[in-house]
Amino acid sequence: MDERLPYVPGFADRRSPRAPKREGRALREAVPRRAHAGFSEAPGRPDAVKAVEESNRGRIGELVPIRVGRMVASPFAFLRGSAGLMAYDLAHGTPATGVGAQICGDAHAANFGLYGDARGGLTIDLNDFDETVRGPWEWDLKRLAASLVLAGREAGADEDVCRAAARDAAGAYRHTLRLLARMPAADAWNAVADEELVSHADAHDLLGTLRRVSEKARRNTSARFAAKSTRETGDGGRVFVDAPPVLRRASDEEAAAVAASLEEYLGTLPEDRLPLLARYAIHDVAFRVVGTGSVGTRSYVVLLLDHRGKPLVLQVKEARPSVLRPYTALAGITGPDSGSGQGPGQGPEHEGRRVVLGQQRMQVVSDTLLGWTTVEGRPYQVRQFRNRKGSVDPAALGAGEIDDYARMTGALLARAHSHSADPLLLAGYCGKSEELDEAVAAFAVAYADRTERDHAELAAAVRAGRLPAEREV
Repeated sequence: MDERLPYVPGFADRRSPRAPKREGRALREAVPRRAHAGFSEAPGRPDAVKAVEESNRGRIGELVPIRVGRMVASPFAFLRGSAGLMAYDLAHGTPATGVGAQICGDAHAANFGLYGDARGGLTIDLNDFDETVRGPWEWDLKRLAASLVLAGREAGADEDVCRAAARDAAGAYRHTLRLLARMPAADAWNAVADEELVSHADAHDLLGTLRRVSEKARRNTSARFAAKSTRETGDGGRVFVDAPPVLRRASDEEAAAVAASLEEYLGTLPEDRLPLLARYAIHDVAFRVVGTGSVGTRSYVVLLLDHRGKPLVLQVKEARPSVLRPYTALAGITGPDSGSGQGPGQGPEHEGRRVVLGQQRMQVVSDTLLGWTTVEGRPYQVRQFRNRKGSVDPAALGAGEIDDYARMTGALLARAHSHSADPLLLAGYCGKSEELDEAVAAFAVAYADRTERDHAELAAAVRAGRLPAEREV
């Protein structure tokens, strides 16, 4: 060892070598893997209706019935809109390893999908990061497993198939971590490439569905959206066309505020992106309803046209504080989010920045135009809209496909977590046996049962008129 070289913060310390795999194994003594099967409801747990009402605070009132209508559609849809309630349950009713990672925070089975890379290809990964924080890695895994049980039930699969999907998602997560732990650090960072994913996850039965989704994703572009949602103006430009309740042109005041905010957005991008955007002019702004959990938040689409009138559409989406934030400390994860930029004299975190940096930390390839801004005092994230995005509907998969999908998403989740948590540490804890897989599957079934009861409570409240719900055609 050359003692002339100082220790440089941000690098590993050669003077105090760690043994993360051994640390992971030792952690099993404090938190046995079988303990993850447990789920106990805390005495003060909010009921489902109160939880939905609380999560609706601060949203646009006229859109809340659409959100409730989407959540009441099925237990799986309820789970998709209730990340905060599940975070409460995980924090108060499940064991915690105390090992933190940059987590999605909402890693249900419908939040994985295809999207375009900078060279026109397609990649598959986690694709929704509204709730991302530094938190317990096992929360993402348990949310994924529970969602697979609910999606399988909605698709009509029997209980053995649903439980197997949850178990195999955890198994693929574990196997992928073991693979990454054996690789050199630089190789592991980008491992499990998309073209190898199906074989790695043994997801061959899913190939037909993935091909169909890929074909549809390639057509899902800004140009296609603009062709359907805009009209030509007399001066050669284009403007959005109202399509209520999902799309409406922004008022003059709204449009001006959103357009002006893009100056701040440009300052959050790498400098090499700026010449590209300088070739586009801003032509119109519209308000657009999105998502299930996001319904009622403020979200705009901005129409940009180049010198030939070809469109690029940006989405400017409100970034609310993560619903997991109040609970992570209860699981032993403290301090600012990874990459948040908080520190002495830096002031409060910008929620749009949190979302963008969390996404970039977890994905192998991210949207090249990701950034953030502020509109009338509210934080927003900015990204390309309809960037060749495509998704698999897990609730529409056959019994032979949902298990393949579970293994694929479990592998993707492990890859995402390994960017911020040492895969040797996680692999040491997860181990070689199927003990963790079986425990996560048991939890998933129990939590799916709890979610079905929560959904029934919400449905009863809607029927009684306590909560307005609007079903979309």
